[in-house]
Amino acid sequence: MPQPLLDLQDVVFRWPGQAAACLDIANFQVAADEHVFIHGESGSGKSTLLNLIAGVLPPRQGRLVALGQALPALSAAARDRFRVDHIGLIFQQFNLIPYLSVLDNVLLPCRFSRRRRERAGDMKQAAATLLNHLGLGEDLWQRRATQLSVGQQQRVAAARALIGQPEIVIADEPTSALDAARQEAFLGLLRQECAAARAALLFVSHDQRLAEGFSRRVDMAEINRAATGGEEGSALDAALPHPRPLSRGERGGKT
Repeated sequence: MPQPLLDLQDVVFRWPGQAAACLDIANFQVAADEHVFIHGESGSGKSTLLNLIAGVLPPRQGRLVALGQALPALSAAARDRFRVDHIGLIFQQFNLIPYLSVLDNVLLPCRFSRRRRERAGDMKQAAATLLNHLGLGEDLWQRRATQLSVGQQQRVAAARALIGQPEIVIADEPTSALDAARQEAFLGLLRQECAAARAALLFVSHDQRLAEGFSRRVDMAEINRAATGGEEGSALDAALPHPRPLSRGERGGKT
């Protein structure tokens, strides 16, 4: 039987200063090329789970293996390297670099990771293909992130996550700024690109209508043994450099 791409056993996480754990998972596994839809109420541990899988946070205890690597055994710097080499992240707050162009934002993982760069091949062509598939024409590629609408920023963030065919793609509420038509196209491309790379997709959303087409649906209430509490949601957003948050005026409107 093949080894799972992700394997969590008795994983517990508790925030410093908190007496009770916010995440306590007995068993959670994800196979290569499996597409998992994760849902749950606020405070159910969704973002904490993503933070652990991405290596942003180390668990307090338990086994967490990704691609055969025990993440808790790595230093923070080594976890950063593992993440940029193997994990594509679509953040709630996008984390685009405001002074970089659309194209340069998409190319960032390839700049940081030789592995992603080699898997992308012609980096600019790979970025162009993703941007075109996401409905972002060449006339937008040299614009800075501050000149894009919220929906456009969200699609740029998706292209950045997918470039270089990472083995794991983590998407945290990635369609919140898209209208229904854009959502459908976005989800189709996301699943298509992950399938082509045989990447595991972990997709978190409160909107269960989006679960159709995923190979498995996971309710956090069923896998998290910890009592619910306030969910942080911010640590994952710090996994890439982001000099400052964009203002409301810079973010624009829904597209």
